[in-house]
Formats: sequence, C-alpha cells, structure tokens
Amino acid sequence: MRKENRKYMIKNKLLVAMAFLGGIVGLSLSINYNAFAKPNRPVLPLKELQQFTEVYVRIKKDYVEEVDDKKLITDAISGMLAGLDPHSAYLNEEAFTELRVGTSGEFGGLGIEVGMENGFIKVIAPIDDTPAQKAGIKAGDLIIRLNDKSVKGKTLDDAVKVMRGKPGEPIDLLIVRDGKDKPIKITIIRAIIKVKSVKYKMLEPGFAYLRISSFQSKTPDSVRDAIKALQKENKNKLKGMILDLRNNPGGVLSGAVGVSDAFLREGKIVYTEGRIADALMRYDATGEDLLEDAPLVVLVNQGSASASEIVAGALQDHKRALILGKKTFGKGSVQTVLPLGEKTAVKLTTARYFTPLGRSIQAKGIVPDIIIEDLEIKKSDKNTEDEIVIPLSEADLSGHLSNPSGEEEKPQDSAKNKSKNSATDKEKIASNGSIKAVENKKLAEEDYPLFEALNVLKSMNLIQSMNKNKKKVSLKKKSTQK
Repeated sequence: MRKENRKYMIKNKLLVAMAFLGGIVGLSLSINYNAFAKPNRPVLPLKELQQFTEVYVRIKKDYVEEVDDKKLITDAISGMLAGLDPHSAYLNEEAFTELRVGTSGEFGGLGIEVGMENGFIKVIAPIDDTPAQKAGIKAGDLIIRLNDKSVKGKTLDDAVKVMRGKPGEPIDLLIVRDGKDKPIKITIIRAIIKVKSVKYKMLEPGFAYLRISSFQSKTPDSVRDAIKALQKENKNKLKGMILDLRNNPGGVLSGAVGVSDAFLREGKIVYTEGRIADALMRYDATGEDLLEDAPLVVLVNQGSASASEIVAGALQDHKRALILGKKTFGKGSVQTVLPLGEKTAVKLTTARYFTPLGRSIQAKGIVPDIIIEDLEIKKSDKNTEDEIVIPLSEADLSGHLSNPSGEEEKPQDSAKNKSKNSATDKEKIASNGSIKAVENKKLAEEDYPLFEALNVLKSMNLIQSMNKNKKKVSLKKKSTQK
C-alpha cells in the first residue's frame, strides 16, 4: 500500500513538472514565433530550459526533504541574478522594503555599506558617526563571520538581515584586514542609523571644509545651503574649499549630478551607456559655480564609490578641482530597480557610466592627482610634549663671524635662557603666530590627508592670487602705453 501511494505521489509530481516544462516549451515556441515579427524579442533557449526542468524534477523527486515550489523558483531567480555581477539582485518583500527605507536617510543596523567578494562580505565604506565607524571598521575589510557563523554561502541579503537586527543588541564581526597577520574580532552595538549626508566647518579664515557622507536626493540642496552659510561666515568670499568624499559609498545618481553642477559652469557631468534606450542618458552643467572659481580640493580614498566617483571624475576632467588621496573603489555601473508587482523587485545593472572625457571607472576607479597614504602622526611623549625647542641660528654657533654693522642677536647660550619661564616663552610664541602651528599639528595628528589637503589648497590660492596680480599689472602697462 505504501509503495503504491509513493508511486502515486511521484507520478503526480512528475506530471506537475511535465506540465511546468510544457508551459515553458509553449512559451518558448510562442516567443520564437513572435520573433519573426519582432526581432528584438529575446529567444528562450529550449535546451537549457529542459535541463533546468530536469534539475527541478530531480529535486522534487529525490531531495531528502520536501521543498516548496515557490522557494525553489525564488532561489533560482536569486541565483540567476547573483551570477551576473555583485550588484544585481532579486529583492523579496523584505529586501524591497529595506531598500526604500535606506534611501530615506534613517534605518537600523551597524552603519556600513557592503558588497560581496569571493563569497565574503566586503566593506565598501563605514558611514559617518555610526556604530561601525566608531568601532573601527574600515573600507576594504572582509567580514568572514557574523556571531561565529561563517558568511560563506550566504547571499548579501541574508548577511544584511543578520547585521541589521534590533537596536541595542551586540553583534560580533570577524574581519580580515590588509596588513594584519590574523583576523580581528570587533563587537558592535546595533543602533538606529540616521544619515546626515552633509557637514561643514571653517578650517581657517577663508578656507572651508565640506563633508558628504552619502548621496541622497536632497544632498545637492544641503550642499548649496552649506556653501551659502560658509560664505556668509567669511563676508561672502571663500579663498578655497576642501570637498571630502572619503568613505562615501555613493547613493542616488541625481545627488551626484546636482553636487557636481554646483561647481561647474558648463559641459558634461556624466553620461551612461547600455543596451536599451532608457540606459542612454547625459547630464550637463547648468552654468553656475557657487564657489566663484575659488580653488577646490577633493579628498577621496578606496571607500569612495559610485556617485562619489562621478563627482570626482567630473571635477577632475574639467580641471575644476585637484583630486587628492587614494585610488577610489571603481564602481562604474548603474543599477535600475524594476518592480515585480507591489512587493518584490529586481535590481538589475542596466548601464555603465562615463566621465566627461569618456573614461570608464568600472573596476579601475579614479586615480588622484596627488596620492596621499593614510599616515598616522603619533603624539609626542608626555614628558616632552610641553617642551619648546627653539631652533638654532648663526648667532648660536661658536666662533661665528660678527656682523660688520655691529648689530647681531645675542646667542641663546644656555638652557637657562631657553627654559627660563616656559609660560613667557609660550606667550611669545603665541604672539608670533604659533597658535596656528599648534592647531596644524593637531590636525596632522587627527587627519593627516586633510592636513595635506589644506596645505595644497593654500598653495592653489596663493598661485591664483599671483596670477590675478600679474593680469592687473599687464593691464596697467597696456593702458599706460595707450
């Protein structure tokens, strides 16, 4: 009796599978027939679909446990998209909802942008002021375990689900980092992630700093408001600005275009190319430079991706800004979200984008004009950090030649003079402008690339001022000659 029931069940399943195959064959024949009238329609590969159906039947018949038909088809779709590239994916109801929540600027989790690499989770960039950044997660880290469970074999969506969890709950990440001999274990407390994409401040009088941590739909408006506020603080004129795009994983394309447009007067910003007509797009500047030609330095690193690279590439091609830092991530593709009804969707790579000069950034990245490594300037030892070392001059050297006019500085002949009342010395040094030197030293210790970017920006401002003065002098000479 059991054998008969089993035969009956298998027979039914095979009939279902054959009906499924029959539907596919019928669809294939229909599409093949229509292809004569509309050659742009895709032709389904009948032989490969038969193989797919055979695997489907084998699973239904022989797998150790019964598998739901919906799960099999959904997993097949997910695998089909995952095999295309690291950014194409099937979005089930939960993933589709999370995607829409993520673009609103607030969500729960760790605060990192991630992708897949060789079956492991790769950190593209930690988001500013989030648990991940505060815990020390860096761009380029490979996450190999989540709470002691290997991520190998998990989809990106599965890994993201584990990382998001409830706010306040801890999660252990085991990561592999370049330059480290063994994996590092980092514990992070989940939190509600509120992404504030734009921050700004003055570094020195006239020299501004603007940080973009991600590109959202409202980012261009926030950038314009920030520049206006900085200009107002400096009597409506800036000597130069640093645009910080480090560890910015990207975001919406319109955000990158709007930010680039704020600094360009004319020409292309970015264009895209793909196989379908909708993938062919071009974006141009609208004719306004909010900085009024003031020098601009853009800071990037390996965590600068996608929309960040669009901005850096556009400003570099137009020679509007000097790019400083490390080579960027190299994501030069465009993903389109195609809804499948109201609850699910397909995220599909539909185009590649190109810089104004036709450069593809895909898997290459933006190479900075000036490469700066992430160096760390260590603070002085506590026993010596308060000491003031006054440099020697010619007058301090034994047996130096005397000044023929009889005027020369008295030598600082003893440590007594150098250390006598250090408070007075500090006041003297402060009065000679060394407060700025102390501030510069602090900036170098906290953020060396930013310190170097500020020095470059000052040099650019100086060169620009010298060129303006030369033009004024030549105009005066011409008017005198007339």
